[in-house]
Amino acid sequence: MSEVEDWVAQADERLAAAGYRRGGARRAVIRLLGEQRCALSAVEIGAALERDDRAVSRASVYRILEELEQAELVMRIEVGQGVVRYEPIRHGRGHHHHMVCDRCGRLYPFVDERLERELRRVSEHVALEVAEHEVILRGACERCAADAAA
Repeated sequence: MSEVEDWVAQADERLAAAGYRRGGARRAVIRLLGEQRCALSAVEIGAALERDDRAVSRASVYRILEELEQAELVMRIEVGQGVVRYEPIRHGRGHHHHMVCDRCGRLYPFVDERLERELRRVSEHVALEVAEHEVILRGACERCAADAAA
């Protein structure tokens, strides 16, 4: 089973166990999120579904995202300027962190193995069984920093 199929199946099972019905809108949002490599906003999710002729109302997208977040299947990433993005929680190969430009709101994924090793080391010495972690670096992207310097 592929990473996408694995996450989609896990999401379907967990939501069904929580009592949610398996509707077409929910299935479309879950499938789209499963196929993404990085976070999307609710507006971007709605637009992508519409482009694929799977239109889902914005209210349904928000409701489904809330259900997925409560089931600990998606991570909510606040990027500033009132924008929130969501992405599937994945372990292993798909795991990454984010850099967020505070000026334009652009989101940049990054992977750093040294950072991951250090986070594992730290998690062995804290009074908490660490299940997940997320690192978000904030600042100005190269483009916005250059515009500000000009």
